[in-house]
Formats: sequence, C-alpha cells, structure tokens
Amino acid sequence: MDSEPLQIPLDQLRHAFEVALRHIEASAGSTVALERDYFWSVPGDELYDVPNEPRTITIGQLSESWQHLEDLLVDPDRAVGHHLVWLADVLRAIGQENVQ
Repeated sequence: MDSEPLQIPLDQLRHAFEVALRHIEASAGSTVALERDYFWSVPGDELYDVPNEPRTITIGQLSESWQHLEDLLVDPDRAVGHHLVWLADVLRAIGQENVQ
C-alpha cells in the first residue's frame, strides 16, 4: 500500500461533477428527493485505515449535512474543508438513490 499519493486535478474533478450532475438533472429534474435521512458513518481517522476494521461507527444525518451546505451558501466566507465531507454525504445519497 505504499504508493505515490493520488493526484486529483481540481479542474477535472469539477468537470466530472458537472457531467454527473447534468446526468441526474436529465432524469430527476431540478430537485431530488432523498427518501432516507440517517446513515452509518465511519470517522475520518478510521475510514482509510483499511487494514483495521473500524471500531467506531456513528450515525450521520443527511438533513444536517444539507443544512451545513445551505449555511455555506448564505455565508461563503465561513467555508471550511469539512464542507466537502457534508457535500459528499449528500452526493453519495443522491447517487445511490438515482443509480441508472
């Protein structure tokens, strides 16, 4: 598992996101409904420690993650890196509900 860190060009990541979002918009329209709110979450320090099974599993809430993102839109100057984690929570749920 000792390899070079994966390098992600942000312009390509942004483009991939836009392509995927256009795909969802084409089938779901301008909004998506998420049927489930709660989900299992593995804390970040254990998430990528693959040789060891997670000791802690917590519960996350999509509506809470979405609220953090709405707050970000109101005040973009308060952005923190963890907003990407909340965004990932919501995107994962959208992707899993709209598997096509």
